[in-house]
Amino acid sequence: MSAVEPEVTIQMQPEQFAAARSESSLLWLLGQPHLEEYLSFVSRRVVGGAELPTFALAEEWRAANDRYFELEQIEAGDADRITVRALPSRLAALAQIVRADRWFQATFAALPTTIEMVELDRLVVWQGQIDDRFAGLAGDHLGAHPQPAALFRYCLPVQRDPPPFTIRRLSTDRYQIVSEASDMAALTPRLLDTAQCSMFANSGPVAAALAIPVSFGANFMSAIRSDNRVLLHNGYHRAYALRALGLRYAPCIIQTVTRRDELKFAADTRVASDPAFYFRAARPPMLRDFFDPLLVKRLQVFPIKTVIDIQITASSWSASDLSIER
Repeated sequence: MSAVEPEVTIQMQPEQFAAARSESSLLWLLGQPHLEEYLSFVSRRVVGGAELPTFALAEEWRAANDRYFELEQIEAGDADRITVRALPSRLAALAQIVRADRWFQATFAALPTTIEMVELDRLVVWQGQIDDRFAGLAGDHLGAHPQPAALFRYCLPVQRDPPPFTIRRLSTDRYQIVSEASDMAALTPRLLDTAQCSMFANSGPVAAALAIPVSFGANFMSAIRSDNRVLLHNGYHRAYALRALGLRYAPCIIQTVTRRDELKFAADTRVASDPAFYFRAARPPMLRDFFDPLLVKRLQVFPIKTVIDIQITASSWSASDLSIER
């Protein structure tokens, strides 16, 4: 076997996913943290971005930043006025199915959790980029006037086909797993039990086996409530697509936090490291900002992939206990 093997395709790319990625168009919220991040992204990820004048890029960012300053004066506290409604009783059976799902139980085990109809416009956002073509395809698939059950399943699907991914063996001890999905992540290594070890063909009994799970997210539209604000955590493309279709409310899983330490279980690290910006600022970024031409910029970007690099090192040696006489 050669040190570097050909790439192995595990799953073919779904037609819808492929169409969305053939022309990557990204909506970027300007004017919020951070200018350095925006300039770096344009230079590295945007088609022709390295040739764009830095001063002009900074100027448009500053204009959006001024726009946010204006909004702080005229829309102060608007994020606190978000409306959240009880889930219609006819959707109660679907909600029970979601709550019984193993992915739901694993993801939302630490905090009080409800399923409610959340107002889209006033959702606070931490993610400042949306692939609008991918979101558009998702919205077109749903339709402009979805039935309540169809809308519920769109926002909270209990079945998810894994996004396309590939596994590459780079050497005898190094592997790469690559996907265009942004929610792929390596989990904590796990020690397999005796029954799981029995699947290996060996010359003798297996003493132990260690697995490194690589997983996609549960794919539920979810948010975090703190006091009177609700921050969209997952499901940005779906929320954007629904808002673009003219819908005002959508089913959403909401976790309620009452102290900063709880954010470690529920929020992205950017939110957990600066909660005051999202939950205390007079006018934080909200979902409707993606539809404000003074705040958003469309960028043509190179396809962005998530890469998990795994390198395995194992060694063994003989040792003797030393007795010390006193």
